[in-house]
This record gives sequence, C-alpha cells and structure tokens, in this order.
Amino acid sequence: MLELRRLALLHQFAVHGTIAATAAASGYSASAVSQQLTVLEREVGRTLLERTARSATLTEAGHTLAAHAAVILDAAEAAEADLAGTTVRGRVVVSTIPTAAAAWAGALIEVSRAHPDLELVLHQHSPDESLRRLRTRETDIAVVDDWLDHVPAEPGLHREVLHRDPLYLAGDPDGGIWLCAPPGQPSRPGTDRLLRELGIEPAVRWEFDGLPMIAALLARGAGAAILPGLALAGTAVPRTSLDRHRRIDAVLRKGSRARPAITAVLSALHAFVTNTAKVPNPANSPGAAR
Repeated sequence: MLELRRLALLHQFAVHGTIAATAAASGYSASAVSQQLTVLEREVGRTLLERTARSATLTEAGHTLAAHAAVILDAAEAAEADLAGTTVRGRVVVSTIPTAAAAWAGALIEVSRAHPDLELVLHQHSPDESLRRLRTRETDIAVVDDWLDHVPAEPGLHREVLHRDPLYLAGDPDGGIWLCAPPGQPSRPGTDRLLRELGIEPAVRWEFDGLPMIAALLARGAGAAILPGLALAGTAVPRTSLDRHRRIDAVLRKGSRARPAITAVLSALHAFVTNTAKVPNPANSPGAAR
C-alpha cells in the first residue's frame, strides 16, 4: 500500500523540481525528503528519481507515479471532506493578495471566533505564488486578482468571483508623474492597457511594489495612478471612475469544495464583501471625486 505522505512529497517534487524546494515547501529537511522518496522507490520497486551529485530529476516512472499521486491526493481530500459531515473544524490556510488581506481580515477573524475548532491561517502572497502553493497543497484557498479578465480554466481547480473591484484614475494626472507597479507585477499589464486606452503616455514613472504604497504616496500628492477601490479605501485621494474593474477570485482544489471548514471561510468572505459594498465610502463622496 502506498503511503500518502510519501506520494505528497513526490507530487511536490514534481511541482518544485528540486529536493531543497520540496523540503522548504513541506517543512521537512532535505535529507528527510530524499530518504522518504527512496523509501517510496522501494515500495513501488522502480527508480523514481535520477540522482546526480548536485541534482535530481524524475524518471519516466517518476512522472507516471507523480501524475497518479495528484489524482490520489485529490481523492483523499474529497474523502476527508465527505467524512467531515457538517462540522467546521481543522486547519484552513488562506493565501491572499495584500489589498484583500487588509480589507477582509475582519471576516476571517469573525469566522475563527464563530468556530473554535477551526484553525485559520492567513498568508500574504502574490497571485502566482498563492496558486503555486494551492497546487502543492501548501494552501487551501488562494485569493487572487485578475486585471485583464481572461483567466483560463485549470484542471482540478475551482474558481469563484469574490469581488469586482472598481478601478479609478486617482491623484493628479496633470502633475506628470505616474505611479505604478514594476514590470512583472500582476497589475502592470492591466494598468498599461488602460493607460493606452485613455491615450496617456507617462513621461515619468515611479515604480513601487504594493498598491497600498502607491495609494499612500498619492495621498501625499505624489502624482497619479490607476488603482482599485480596495487600495484607495480609507483615503481621500481624488479619483475618477474608469468603468472598469479588477476581478478578485477565490481559487481552491475541487476535492476540498465540500469540506465544511472551506465552505465556512468562503461564506464568510462572500458575506463580508456583500455587506461592505452596501456601506458608503466617504472618499467616494462628490467632494472627493474629480
């Protein structure tokens, strides 16, 4: 009988590609990971990793078993969800973008208080990193954003919309300085596309990691930027609606959807977003808008 923990390590190795990265993701030492994969090789009677002095790669048999491991782990997760019945308990790890973490932490605090047997863990990561952790089972729910609104379906993952966050032209566009995320950041392609649509070609760009940092600089009169409502919340930065939005989704593995703890966390997020949308934002008053 194959042991699930060793199959999980093989699956993580297939995703990460190195023993060291697998060890970091799993919480084991590199030597422990290597040892467990060696035990798995003995169990199946096949060589799963081609090892050299400095690296290791999956053999054909390793790729085959890693593919089966993903299916087996999904089935095990679904079985656990079915056996849990309606009891909200256990560990749920949420990886989220910074603006959602700041805005919706209250919902996660409330659901934790409502369910004492729920161990809720919140981590801040980029969308790509959150999805990577979801695939390797390091996280259970990935809260990610999409600025271009064309997310392809991914086998084994379920995606649902949490919020459509309105986008604004914020700050002073006549000042000549435009604030934006650096190239490679999730928001950059979307903001660049909107600037082109508006016919704006920034002569000077200030680049910063993190939309909250950009919003804070705008509040000090540092220039202009395209920012979502969540990043501008609590500020009096002048803004003009662009009639566009970024989509904020919750992504989870399909096998975990029926798990009561996952359902409780998602329900709390949906309810919080709905209730928050009904509360007027003082910064959106006529005096604050451009």
